[in-house]
Amino acid sequence: MRSLVPEVSAFAVIGAANSVLYFVIFNVTMTMGAVKATILANAITTALAYVAHRYWTYRASAKTQVRREAVLFVGFNLAGTFIQSGVVGVAKYGFGLSETTDRLWLNAATMVGIGLGMVFRFWAYRTLVFRPHPADHAAPTTAVEAIAEAYEEEAEFQQLTAPLEVELKVKQRSAPDGEPAHQRP
Repeated sequence: MRSLVPEVSAFAVIGAANSVLYFVIFNVTMTMGAVKATILANAITTALAYVAHRYWTYRASAKTQVRREAVLFVGFNLAGTFIQSGVVGVAKYGFGLSETTDRLWLNAATMVGIGLGMVFRFWAYRTLVFRPHPADHAAPTTAVEAIAEAYEEEAEFQQLTAPLEVELKVKQRSAPDGEPAHQRP
């Protein structure tokens, strides 16, 4: 848990600074459309966030995979942008909000979108983008490859643990009166 504190702190500082910049860009460009302003603000803050995370939050990570990281970073930020833009889109089109009369509500929707996107991005950066890869295989070069690799690792884990789970279930069924089998004489 202690090793997570510096990572979360750096992520929060970068996120807060980028959020301030995001809101400035969003509000200045909102007249071109709330969803378009969201996408533009995300594009600018994504570039700045990558540099900040690469050279501060995850500075200890090997820098030999910068191209892979950049591709994954952009890919997962696009997914985060869809999350944020989706929330703003629902607010604008679903609730009929207007950029001229409902700026406060659109900013509130943007905050909700940023929060949801932030949770997704933190998970993606920590588990897929800036994680070290074993030397015995080539690192994925696209987001699709990274996701496929994560699914393969999960399937391999399930395959390895399946016999143990079966054995545990058999022992639990053979125990009298619900007593765990490992406590019987």
